[in-house]
Amino acid sequence: MVQSINTKVDLVVDATSYAGLTDYGKIMIGDKGFEFFNDRDVRKYIQIPWKEVDWVIVSVIFGGRWIPRYAIRTKRNGTFSFSSKNPKRTLRAIREYVAPSHIVRSLGFFEVLGRSFRNLFAKFRHKL
Repeated sequence: MVQSINTKVDLVVDATSYAGLTDYGKIMIGDKGFEFFNDRDVRKYIQIPWKEVDWVIVSVIFGGRWIPRYAIRTKRNGTFSFSSKNPKRTLRAIREYVAPSHIVRSLGFFEVLGRSFRNLFAKFRHKL
């Protein structure tokens, strides 16, 4: 059995992890870190201490009415993507431990396209 890093638990919610293949389980947010435990395989878990969290990147659709997924970028181990049953409640619990300035909105589809076109034309213009 996996030992939790938290001593006090604030929130437990059903969730999906998108690290590799899709895994279903539970997210546990507590005083020491963010944890994901798989429902089927106890060996598949993710534990991220709060001091390792660099950014929380949130995908926002329809002006904040729907949050399909969010990602946690760590200082050393990369980015982990999750979705949960109640994402607003989950992000509010995360906001207690991560500074609100480090919780950012991800780029939308058209913003990504606009940036790529601008970069393409800037490279073309720079060659001339």
